[in-house]
Amino acid sequence: MTTTQGDAKNAEASCIADTRRWIERAVIGLNLCPFARAPYLDGRVCFRVSHADNSDALLDDLCGELQTLHAADPEDCETTLLIAPFVLADFLDFNDFLDAADAAIDVLKLDGVIQIASFHPQYCFADSAPEDIENCTNRSPWPILHLLRESSIERAVDSMTDPDAIYRRNVDTLRRLGWAGWKALWSEAGD
Repeated sequence: MTTTQGDAKNAEASCIADTRRWIERAVIGLNLCPFARAPYLDGRVCFRVSHADNSDALLDDLCGELQTLHAADPEDCETTLLIAPFVLADFLDFNDFLDAADAAIDVLKLDGVIQIASFHPQYCFADSAPEDIENCTNRSPWPILHLLRESSIERAVDSMTDPDAIYRRNVDTLRRLGWAGWKALWSEAGD
């Protein structure tokens, strides 16, 4: 293995470790997504790191991962996190890319089969200021495209009386936690 290959493997492992920490401490730890725990603990969340350094290359990786997830047995891979550490660092560029991501789903005839949720270190909801704590519901350590099976989403939503309560609860959780609490999630001993 060359130094370059070793460096790439280390960078990939580091991105996945950061993403796992985010899932464990924020997504599951704060219960931001009540449906994340089971597939994560069962090892059915697939982590992929894109080495793309431009949006066209990321789109190619995304198309490949969409097809891979569609072909995979849900018992092996329920959902995929495509981590993009080398591209779309600016949230507005990332947000613009989501149109191409949605178009890829249409082109691959996966509309109604797979959908994409988006997470970014600078995530900002349209009706929020960048410093609003509720943006942290979608803030991740790296730009991430979360590929979700529509059937999984439908099962989860059908099991709830008020799916919109998740968002309201998340906002309440983050407001109670505040910025100091959010930062403390990442600065615990042992990091």
